Amino acid sequence: MQMVDVIVSGKRKTAVARAIIREGVGRVVYNGYPIEAYPNEQAKQRIMEPLNIIPEKLRNQVDIFINAHGGGFMGQADAARMAIGLGLVKYTGSDEIKRILTEYDRTILSGDPRRKEPKKFGGPGARRRFQKSYR
Repeated sequence: MQMVDVIVSGKRKTAVARAIIREGVGRVVYNGYPIEAYPNEQAKQRIMEPLNIIPEKLRNQVDIFINAHGGGFMGQADAARMAIGLGLVKYTGSDEIKRILTEYDRTILSGDPRRKEPKKFGGPGARRRFQKSYR
């Protein structure tokens, strides 16, 4: 293990999350608050996924500070999840951690390229058209 802080970023749609990983006792701070205090349970589980599948010994040796902005709360959660995964791989330099995360879910380490399609004329969205009324 190295003793240097690792700074990484993860992206999902328009959300961007930056994570700082340093030697510590297993704290996770998300947007200035401990992750235990985050109100949305589903997003919290999504953020903690990479930490739940790596060995517990490593989890208790690092502190993670995440700052997310842009997009919605689930986009931010996925961006934070990606930042944590990439940061752990970079911090440890371990091919084993990379293999574990990739086997669990590839999107933890590589981004999802899907984006919102631009709206077109003649309808309320990209594909849907306005309803016709003949009366």
